[in-house]
Order: sequence, then structure tokens, then C-alpha cells
Amino acid sequence: MTDLWYSEFHTDDVKFSIKVNRQLCSEQTPFQRIDFFESDTFGVFFTIDGLMMVTQKDEFAYHEMITHVPFAVNPDIRRVLIVGGGDGGTAREVCRYQTVEHIDLVDIDERVVRLCQKYLPQTACVLDKDPRLQMHFEDGLAFVRAAQAGSYDLILVDSTDPVGPGEGLFTTDFYTNCSRALGGNGILINQHESPFYTHYAHEMLRAHKKISDTFPIAQVYQFHMPTYPSGHWLFGFASKRFDPITDFRCEEWAALGLKTRYYNTALHRAAFALPTYVRELLEHGE
Repeated sequence: MTDLWYSEFHTDDVKFSIKVNRQLCSEQTPFQRIDFFESDTFGVFFTIDGLMMVTQKDEFAYHEMITHVPFAVNPDIRRVLIVGGGDGGTAREVCRYQTVEHIDLVDIDERVVRLCQKYLPQTACVLDKDPRLQMHFEDGLAFVRAAQAGSYDLILVDSTDPVGPGEGLFTTDFYTNCSRALGGNGILINQHESPFYTHYAHEMLRAHKKISDTFPIAQVYQFHMPTYPSGHWLFGFASKRFDPITDFRCEEWAALGLKTRYYNTALHRAAFALPTYVRELLEHGE
């Protein structure tokens, strides 16, 4: 019997593979192809158009780092917009904050949500279950364009790579509308790709320049994501007012008593201490 493997080319000559026990489903939607698999090491995981999105084993790293960093800078966040994030992991982490009053989750493809509810309840556990969370199945760029000025305290861009349905979420138009939709204390966190491989670094630099041109404060922080290309992944932190280090409210966040597996207050500061090659990329480009 032939072994079944999921493989993704990270570059033309680098391939990442996971041995699969079984494929749980495969569905072509009007927007993308969604596949769910089951493996021994990573548990259930799913891909979109052949690219890794979420695994049971390492999803906590991504979802904690996109969420808790901004909340530790501004624990007074009340209104949150999640763009993308149909797997539900980011919403799960946001919903842990009892002070949050309203969350809009906007994902263009409802099937991502429904399939995650069926096959990946670890991340989708709050979807349709928390009354503060409202889901919208439409284009994220159009949603942000239509949002009232100052509607949100935090926007989390939990997007796919800048191709296909996710392409519009890496444009100046999108970031400009995010800035308008944020209040004076607003924070934007952007899925910022990887600095390691040339293609991903190129997209990271393009996104960072657009955000830096839009927001007075724009920094980059890192985390380890084993199943993403190179394992070295970034988020962008942008704000109209808050600096992620000088305005870090360490003791207030710690007093919340939230149990985490990846994020902690010591790591918060360290995540913004970037390797020299990443600093040079950001300062001088490719």
C-alpha cells in the first residue's frame, strides 16, 4: 500500500511534506480549493489551494501572537474586526477577553468556517456560539471600505498569502481604509509573511512599506511557525498612537490571568528584537 503524503513547495527546490493517514474532505468553492487531512504528528490540518493554513499541533502559536500582542499594548480594546480568520482560532483568542464588546469576522468563503466547524472544532469552537461575534461572508476589502470611520479599536488581518482571494488585503487601498475604520487608539495587526525565502521576503517588504506609509507607528515582530515556509514568520504592528514596546502594559495583561502556550510578557518584548538580516531588509530593502 502506497503512503499518502501532503507536500508543499516552499521554493522551486525546497519541499515540506507530512505523512497523511487519510484525507477527510476536498471541496472546490467559488473562491478556492479546501482540503482537510489527518496526520499522526500534526493532527487535523487543512490547506487552501494546496498551501498550509492551520494544523491542530501548532495553530496556537499563530493565533496567540496575532491576538495577545495588541491586547497587551491596549487592554481597553472593545471593538474588534477580524479580516479572514475563517478557521476561528483568532476569534477564539479574542473572545477570551471579557471586556471585548463586539467582534466582526469577515471571511469571503463561508465554507472555510463550516468545514472547520466540522473537522477542526479546536479552532472553530466560538463560531456561532459567542453572542458578541458576528460573521460576515463577503469581501474584506469591500467591508472595510464601507465601515464607519473610527468603528474599531483593533483590526486583525488574518489572511492567506497575497494571491487569489487574499490579494486585495495587501494593498494601499485596504490599509488606508483600515486606518480610517480605526479610532484614535486603533491598532492594526497584519499577517506579514516570512523574511527568509526571497519571494516571501519580497511580499513582506511590499506590505511593510504600504503600512509604514499609512500609519505613524509601524513595526514588525516575529514568531516560530513550524508548518509555514521556513518556520520564521512575521506580523506587522501598526498604530496611530501606541508603540508596542514603550506602551506595553505588562502588569495589566499579566493580571488578567490568561493561560497561554506560546505568548508571554517576556516574549512580547523579545518578539520585536529582530535578527540582523531582517532589520537590514526592512531598512534597506532587497
